[in-house]
Amino acid sequence: MKHNTAAVDELRPDYLGFIFYEKSPRNFDRESISDTRTSKRVGVFVDASIEFIIEKTKQFGFDVIQLHGEESDRYCWVLKDQLASEAVELWKVFSIKDTFDFKILQSYESVVDKYLFDTKGKEKGGNGYTFDWSVLKDYPSKKPFVLSGGIGLEEMDKVRALLQTDLPIYAIDVNSRFEVKPGLKDISALKKLNHELQR
Repeated sequence: MKHNTAAVDELRPDYLGFIFYEKSPRNFDRESISDTRTSKRVGVFVDASIEFIIEKTKQFGFDVIQLHGEESDRYCWVLKDQLASEAVELWKVFSIKDTFDFKILQSYESVVDKYLFDTKGKEKGGNGYTFDWSVLKDYPSKKPFVLSGGIGLEEMDKVRALLQTDLPIYAIDVNSRFEVKPGLKDISALKKLNHELQR
């Protein structure tokens, strides 16, 4: 799969994500990540074995593990325990469409470092459209979360408005709306995004 990680890294995003999921068109199949200097590395996994995640974490030096499947709280505890020596953060993804039962978060509250809210769709991410952000007004936790799901330049006014609320939004995750094709990012569009977020 062709990608332009080095060019994206030059824009100094806080994080760069690498997807390890064979069903994804963005599945990362290289043996090394040699072209990231400034960004922290996020390994994205979907219902993978704990052994596989540990192997990839040690191979690529991930700073964050993002769990994008149906991983249970018990799974998270076991994974966190086995990654204790790696000083890796654990982010758990939850998909939202029009409603969400935030009670689901309770059993994850003491094990994951951050949540990520994505759009519920046919695919495990990369669906290209946003969920109803008004759902987040009922967010009951103080734990920081990442806003994801089909965010493009057209949403920047809404993003800025959301950032002015009391919600503990830690970061904005962009992907499919900033691609020329899966894995290959549109650098000029990402530069516009940087400009918009700094307004």
